[in-house]
Amino acid sequence: MEILKVDQVKKIYTTRFGGNNVQALRDITFTVESGEYVAIMGESGSGKTTLLNILATLDQPTKGKIVLEGKDLGRISEKKAAKFRREQLGFVFQEFNLLDTLSVKDNILLPLVLSGYPQNEMMARLKPIAGRLHISELLEKYPYEISGGQKQRTAVARALIMNPKLILADEPTGALDSHAAMQLLDVFSEINRGGQTILMVTHSTEAASHAKRVLFIKDGIVYHQLYRGERSREEMYQMITNVLTAIATGGER
Repeated sequence: MEILKVDQVKKIYTTRFGGNNVQALRDITFTVESGEYVAIMGESGSGKTTLLNILATLDQPTKGKIVLEGKDLGRISEKKAAKFRREQLGFVFQEFNLLDTLSVKDNILLPLVLSGYPQNEMMARLKPIAGRLHISELLEKYPYEISGGQKQRTAVARALIMNPKLILADEPTGALDSHAAMQLLDVFSEINRGGQTILMVTHSTEAASHAKRVLFIKDGIVYHQLYRGERSREEMYQMITNVLTAIATGGER
């Protein structure tokens, strides 16, 4: 079942004082099925971050539309956008975005608190997620007391706590060492096997090789895509490397 549709999305920025127009996205079209795990790759300036901001309703396309489970995101008012993000989208950022003044538990529960959930339901949701992410023993600690990998698993728990339709991950392994990055990617694979839809922007070939599909963006369009199918992660890694080489050297699709 199709959960996300990105239909001929274009984004043009006008520079300060109305100077030159900068076309960040030229014509982006793709769909994501419920339960998919999709990675988006591309060189710096290819439009990945712009696309993620539009998907997150933090920006609006100049043309085209984004539809999430039948809802046109362009028709959501600014007043309702924050509530929509909190309830329908889960976010995992490179720099964790945790509040040092809150415990791990309170960081995870924050979206539920903002949405007015009762205490008993918050606890009922917290326990299985914390156990699944192996952070149950960290709940009373503060972010400055735990490792980078533990911080990112806390961020994943916060993203999952509202049962979002879609997880948007922005370079989630970028601030982690190789061991913590592999642990996080294993977590992503596990929650995806549980049915969670994930869309991840990454520069990391290793991270992308865990996904079921990889979209490559170049010059504001979807340049190419790879499906994992029955391929091993090692085979996927090599295929991703080949496409990135073609992009860097100006090769054909």
